[in-house]
Amino acid sequence: MTDWFRTRTERVLLLTLPALLAACAAPVAPRTESARLGQPVANHERLNVFPDGRGLPPGHGNVAGGRELFARHCAACHGDAGQGGTAEELAGAKRPLNASSPDKTIGSYWPYATTLFDFIRRAKPMNAPGTLSADEVYALCAWLLHVNGVIDGDAVLDAQTLPAIPMPNRDGFLRIEAP
Repeated sequence: MTDWFRTRTERVLLLTLPALLAACAAPVAPRTESARLGQPVANHERLNVFPDGRGLPPGHGNVAGGRELFARHCAACHGDAGQGGTAEELAGAKRPLNASSPDKTIGSYWPYATTLFDFIRRAKPMNAPGTLSADEVYALCAWLLHVNGVIDGDAVLDAQTLPAIPMPNRDGFLRIEAP
């Protein structure tokens, strides 16, 4: 048994060692100006969006535009109206948050509308995260907030209106300020 293990281990090492050495010797791409440590970050690279709206970019979007974008980028995984599919449900909560298996949809769980913008901009669409424009992200937020019953169908979202939206679960979390 020891000879078999030793032989197998040697085979694995012999097969993987050249690839490992080649990977270690591969040239590293030079850092760009924006990726250097200690350098200021350009405005277009600021990604953090805070509950009060700091970090939201210029732009705007409406429910109708968001409906079209959702159909194109999101419905295949999240269902036609965000009710779920192969991915999480985004709207249509049926089980309350105090249930043993609650529905944590945007309208029932998320405390800030700005968190929705931040998440969509960073992570969606799944096959090309970070590729949506600010206008497209505002529009998707508008559609998702509308199908969750949070805003009216004629709402237009931008850096001023989005943080002003009172989310149904805004008081469901404790906010602890740093000392």
